[in-house]
Amino acid sequence: SGVMSTTEAPLTQGWEPGLDPQDTITRRFLLQMAEANDAFAAAADAHRLRTPAFSAADHGVASGYFNAVTLLQPVGPTDTGVLDQIDSFVADGTGPVDLWSLWPTPDLTDRGWHIQGHPPLLIRPPASLVGVPEAPQRDIRLVADLDGLADWERVAIDGYPFPELADAPRGCLGHAPLLADGRIQLRVGYEEGTPVSVGSLFTEADLATFVLGVTTPEARGRGHWLAQATARIAASPGTWMAGVFSDMSRPIAEQIGFVPITRFTLWTRHR
Repeated sequence: SGVMSTTEAPLTQGWEPGLDPQDTITRRFLLQMAEANDAFAAAADAHRLRTPAFSAADHGVASGYFNAVTLLQPVGPTDTGVLDQIDSFVADGTGPVDLWSLWPTPDLTDRGWHIQGHPPLLIRPPASLVGVPEAPQRDIRLVADLDGLADWERVAIDGYPFPELADAPRGCLGHAPLLADGRIQLRVGYEEGTPVSVGSLFTEADLATFVLGVTTPEARGRGHWLAQATARIAASPGTWMAGVFSDMSRPIAEQIGFVPITRFTLWTRHR
């Protein structure tokens, strides 16, 4: 009859707080995206907030896209309480803060947010199933100490770029506790000893997420993006990979086996 009996469990809408993270790969990624951002915030001893509706981190200083809010459930025009709570959390911070939504959102312009774009989410099957892509040989090193972390930080600031951090002292983004978090892998690519690229990976719950990968402007077009991506794929050969890519890097990602799934809605607020 198509009518649910009283003994059947209610149908899930896919985003209830208690739902198994393995319900869909998009749910797994969204929760991991929030967890990765929280890990960087924890390393910085930053202000953090987790509710059933969103996860948020504010470093108290300009911190690039690491000041971020990730919606964990759809938010509609009537969910003003959730939006008020987000606005209250970010109100006193410094520098840009991003708001990521897997779904279309209400217009947040009147709340001080500006639409940044709709970057796509891509996934890739484990390398054990589809292989590791070929890549040019580059000097890619896993960060293992504070000097390597400082190189990662400098490339991230100059390459992304994060202009609000251009004159910031060492340690403003690459906090020492990151080295002790076994879920995080940071890599730096060098040319003749000069750091020119970074690749970051967060692995948890059978999913490996590309977090931040950039190349400094003067080194672009020389194979560093592909070398960094391949190093991350090879590091977790039995794990599904996922990441939010720019439309500029998406074609290269698709060439090495990533598949587009959906697009995020990305808002930014300048404080």
